[in-house]
Amino acid sequence: MTIDIAQARPPGLPRRLAAMLYDGLLLLGVLFVAVALVVIPYEQVLGSPFPNQDPLARLILQGYLLLVSGLYFTYFWIRGGQTLGMRAWRLRVLREDGEPLRWRDAWVRFLASLLSLVPAGLGFAWILIDRERFAWHDRLSRTRLVILAKR
Repeated sequence: MTIDIAQARPPGLPRRLAAMLYDGLLLLGVLFVAVALVVIPYEQVLGSPFPNQDPLARLILQGYLLLVSGLYFTYFWIRGGQTLGMRAWRLRVLREDGEPLRWRDAWVRFLASLLSLVPAGLGFAWILIDRERFAWHDRLSRTRLVILAKR
């Protein structure tokens, strides 16, 4: 489904933050299960606690959780352009030409959104001064978040 990007309204920061909070709560549950899928078998097979004090084990676990987080967002973005939080707030992510995201587009957006978060969320706060209400990752990934019309 192609949407005319020129006619679509971009969401402001409060709506984006609300969708992020919603998705954050859902993602927390997904990450809880993801950790359990690693830690419980590790402890059952080896009979010892997961070595969370070991820097390498911790780094591997963090990388795994980052991958799970990326899969959560990219899967939903390519399968309809909406995560569950975005659906609740009537938001959809599209490429700048109005087409749905492909896997590459979704991963670029996810990784670019990490850059928006790192400096104290400045990439998201940028929406407040950008005349088109784009965050850093919108521009970097050449994707757009739009508000969908009420049904």
